[in-house]
Amino acid sequence: MTPMLSVTEARARILALMAPVGREVVPITDAVNRVIAEPITALRTQPPFNASAMDGYAVRASEVSPGASLTITGESAAGHPFNGAVPPGHCIRIFTGAPAPEPLDRIIIQEDVTREGNRIILNDNLDPGPYLRRAGLDFNAGDTLLTAPRRLTPENIALLAANGTPFVTVHRKPRVTLLATGDELVLPGAHTPDGAIISSNNFGLRALIEALHASAEILPIAADDTATLQRLGREGAQSDLFVTLGGASVGDHDLIRPALKEIGLELDLYKIAMRPGKPLMAGMLGGTPMLGLPGNPVSSMVCGRIFMAPAIDRLAGLAGDAPTLQTATLTVDLPRNGPREHYMRACCQSRNGTLLCTPFDSQDSSRLALLSEANALAMRPADENPRKAGDPIQILIL
Repeated sequence: MTPMLSVTEARARILALMAPVGREVVPITDAVNRVIAEPITALRTQPPFNASAMDGYAVRASEVSPGASLTITGESAAGHPFNGAVPPGHCIRIFTGAPAPEPLDRIIIQEDVTREGNRIILNDNLDPGPYLRRAGLDFNAGDTLLTAPRRLTPENIALLAANGTPFVTVHRKPRVTLLATGDELVLPGAHTPDGAIISSNNFGLRALIEALHASAEILPIAADDTATLQRLGREGAQSDLFVTLGGASVGDHDLIRPALKEIGLELDLYKIAMRPGKPLMAGMLGGTPMLGLPGNPVSSMVCGRIFMAPAIDRLAGLAGDAPTLQTATLTVDLPRNGPREHYMRACCQSRNGTLLCTPFDSQDSSRLALLSEANALAMRPADENPRKAGDPIQILIL
């Protein structure tokens, strides 16, 4: 009997099948949530000049003292800099964001002066802040602004725009094809004869794929027929990742493995020491990575989070890190765990600064309603001893 792989080992072997997809150049208006393939270098210095951080008067710091009187020589506003000379004993009226000409090196805020015609008198108790943003305070030409790979956030887009970067080189969105299998499956809204089951995994996983900023295509439901599975398998292998749902177990009607092996599937792993989600497989089909998720609805969705999501990140050019776990406090006792790592549907809430985790009493892997209600998965290692309320537990926030 082939031993079951641990979740960690299975994920590593799945990621080893993935390689970043190709690159394309897109305008920054279309680049949010895309993964840059090359570092971004500063094209300019920002700010490009010494700039005022407040409305007030640009002065020489050496001439600042309570009661000092200075003559106003000119004015500098954003987009309309002052270009003349400023003799000693003089200052200029300045506004936020405007250039402060050399040798003026301090901004006196307008609340700290008394103006009399074209002169100002500095008040007592001057605000000590210089309120001058030096050229290059944000970044200098040649600096590395963003390392790669990185998924671009709205804040990153703002930085690119400030840099004057109109286009970026990104990895294209991975294309994922989903194939649900089984004679019993029908689409939502279709007639449901006796024994039929409405297909849900493909729609839930498509939503997850799109939330991961990849594109998803749902193939027609495949009957338990070798020729149909092979025809749709060849179609699925034209994408960046081919994901099958169901038919991966060892029953008489579980045909996906033998059917795809006949058209070239090179199976790398099968069976994971995980609950829910034991019957999971992965391999290569015609040069395309293939991931076979369980047909059980909850198992399929949980395995999508644990295995498919990191795989898509790897295809997108990222490392494909394991989902981030947080620590919460149990609110109930739990019995000893079995020989498989268990991802329990749970409800978590913060109370007085403590994150509390309550796993649901029922963990039947067919109950999608509980998964929909859950906002976390509580992870228990294989063969873990009984746990008590108040003990820490690792959770994956959904």
